[in-house]
Amino acid sequence: MLATTELIHETGQLNLLAKLLPRWRQLPLYRDALAGCVQADWNCFQRLPLLAKRAMRENFPHNFFPDAKAFASLVEQNLIEREHTSGTSEERLPVIFPMGWWDEQERRALRLNRYIADVIEQYPSARRATITSPACNGLTCPTVWMSREQRIIGHSLFVNLARIPFLLSEADLARMAAEVAGWAPQFLDLDPVQGVWFALYCERKGIQFPSLKFALCSYEFVSVVHRKILSRVFGVPICNLYGSTETGHLLMENEHGEMKPSHETALLELTEMAPNGVGDLVVTTLSNDYMPLLRYRIGDLAERRAQPDGNVFIIHGRARDALVAGDGSRITTWQVDQCFADISGIAHYELRQSESNECILRYVPDVAAPTAADLLKVTSRLKALLKLAAPIKTEAMTTLVPAASGKFRLTCRVTEAARTG
Repeated sequence: MLATTELIHETGQLNLLAKLLPRWRQLPLYRDALAGCVQADWNCFQRLPLLAKRAMRENFPHNFFPDAKAFASLVEQNLIEREHTSGTSEERLPVIFPMGWWDEQERRALRLNRYIADVIEQYPSARRATITSPACNGLTCPTVWMSREQRIIGHSLFVNLARIPFLLSEADLARMAAEVAGWAPQFLDLDPVQGVWFALYCERKGIQFPSLKFALCSYEFVSVVHRKILSRVFGVPICNLYGSTETGHLLMENEHGEMKPSHETALLELTEMAPNGVGDLVVTTLSNDYMPLLRYRIGDLAERRAQPDGNVFIIHGRARDALVAGDGSRITTWQVDQCFADISGIAHYELRQSESNECILRYVPDVAAPTAADLLKVTSRLKALLKLAAPIKTEAMTTLVPAASGKFRLTCRVTEAARTG
């Protein structure tokens, strides 16, 4: 049984919402739904239907811009940026935001971590090296071969040119390492799987980057096995930065390992909550005037935990990646990942579950493969978590393949049709 919606807000967010509602009522996408909200009525707002990507995509961009001439003028004056989402769960979505907005909201999120805030204060023009799937974003991540100079955007160097890191040659990895060393970045901006494979190469070759102060993990779910390797190799704080292209960065891991919300960026809700407090994360953006998203179901599962100094969150992974326990309850990617907390020898993994609840754990080994005892430990934990009668099979792999978006799935439930192709 699912619980009711939980609104999560801080002082000032509802006041800001009240100021924004009149503007939102003018947008074609929300005009009808907000017609009854004559004043800033939160109860009325909360009755709005959840926003899906299909509605955002229809008649774009005119669903957000009632004045076509005004939109054309913004384009001509180079006052807006146009991007696309990665298409993790659906067709890629076009996104519009003010010029400079992306950097502004990212800096706001990064400062939630005091250590990183101090680094940024010391290095206002901090250089980053970004290693992620080139399919992550068609405009900011190279999708075809480009020279190093073409892959430098502002203070960022985009290093990777391959979707599947496990297929990179030694020459490819050597080129990447040389570029990072030459760039001398203050931090790395990593897709965790891409970052781990690069880190293992650097470890094999004894390559270090003395300029590094920290590394960000973004783009997809970061596993405890990824963190272990990244921390071991780079020797700097590894921090999780969570958000999406369409919403901006919503949560940042602070110096205590807690995921804190960026209150100026978005108002958060949890809907359809299970008894364990895990629900669908719903986002209302507060700082992108050109493409505000109202009660947008982002597609991830999350949990809120109240602390004396404010709310902290646990991101449980994509809703579509959840598994089903033997008793019918939902098991999230985060719950599965906790079973690997003290397991050594695994660089990356994928737990696949069939419609009949049979599970197989496929993994790419670390430098030293997991021992039989560690494999037994983790599969026993997974079996208990999933309340399964049958044992969980394991299979060592040299390669695990990402989804079409370039992102990897740590957990997935596979239909018989998908298994047979």
